[in-house]
Amino acid sequence: MSLSLRPLHPLFAAEASGIDLARPLPPEQIAAVVAALDRHAVLVFRGQPLDQEQQVAMAKQFGPLNPGLKKIGGRVERMRDAALIDISNLDPEGRPLPRDNKKIISGLANQLWHSDSSFQAPAVSYSMLSAVTLPSWGGQTEYADLRAAWDALPLRLQRQVKGLEAEHFALHSRMTLLGDDDYSAEQLATLPAVVWPLHRIHPGSGRDVLFAGIHARRILGMGVAEGKMLLLDLLEHATQPQFRYRHEWQVGDLVIWDNRSTLHRGRAYDLSEPRDLRRTTNDEVPLPVRAVA
Repeated sequence: MSLSLRPLHPLFAAEASGIDLARPLPPEQIAAVVAALDRHAVLVFRGQPLDQEQQVAMAKQFGPLNPGLKKIGGRVERMRDAALIDISNLDPEGRPLPRDNKKIISGLANQLWHSDSSFQAPAVSYSMLSAVTLPSWGGQTEYADLRAAWDALPLRLQRQVKGLEAEHFALHSRMTLLGDDDYSAEQLATLPAVVWPLHRIHPGSGRDVLFAGIHARRILGMGVAEGKMLLLDLLEHATQPQFRYRHEWQVGDLVIWDNRSTLHRGRAYDLSEPRDLRRTTNDEVPLPVRAVA
């Protein structure tokens, strides 16, 4: 079978079908998925429930897996594989955690616009999120196309942004909500800040990208206040409604997105109801730049 695509938005995002993600993918199907991500940035696979082992095995076909914030530690894990990231409100027995639990509070930062692990170098590429249990309302995931955002950025701002670099820090999003979130000095040092250009070229498509997001905490060479205001302006521009796709989850969905060309955020839901989603994230494997037809 071959990969079939149905666009979900005028600018990006497509529903993908025709391949079985629970089975090892032949090279031509992996290449087709990568090419589709270069073009559409977000792929939605419906009706493909995966257990933990199947999801990890599937994701590893697209590059080494990155545990992200799990490197900091300090949390009891539900997942059997260290590379599988728990995006849930559940304790190890599968029960909803109290609202004041640190995992719940930290997880609220996922409702801010971000690119997974932009606070790490080398970069990451794809994230893959699988829906296991869903609440009765809310909990959607929204995506923003950073390529379209760059294309629509006024020429004056494009000229200003080119050559500027932003510092990304792992816990900036958490501290935006909480202030000093009582992380130890050892935990803070585990993932030191990294620097990325605000204007980047997507390696798979060759398209220009406005690389913004909540993990960016300052612009090098700018005063703190001036830099923060520019970061806020760029984030507001990049996440305008015309650049967004909102995914309404169904059990068994698996969504793959490219963190190098999108931002995303989760939406609110009833924290007293179980919500179990499981994520993998791939380290970037360098590829030659190629144009998307």
